[in-house]
Amino acid sequence: MSIPEIIVSILVIIATLMVVTTSVAMWRAPDALTRVNLLGPVIGVGFPLLLLSKLLIDWSTTGFDLHNLVRALLAIAGVWIVASVGSYYIGRSIYGVTVVDKKHAEDRAYQPGA
Repeated sequence: MSIPEIIVSILVIIATLMVVTTSVAMWRAPDALTRVNLLGPVIGVGFPLLLLSKLLIDWSTTGFDLHNLVRALLAIAGVWIVASVGSYYIGRSIYGVTVVDKKHAEDRAYQPGA
């Protein structure tokens, strides 16, 4: 094995360990809101590590390609943007369903004239 292949193997193993530990943590999470928040390490670090390892293996075999670098950077930025907006909306919807606002519940319970 060459040095780039060893580096790529290490990066893929780290990304895989992040996915496995996140899966176990999601399995043990007490509620849906916590599960949504646990996706951060895989999306923020695991996926970019996989793209970086693909770039490194391509560069070690065929040489540097600016087109692949730009595509990888756009993919990483896209995943970060979509994941952050998506987790925000999922978290807000889960929070709205699972958390009861005491003041709002009291106002709804007391309805004069009923």
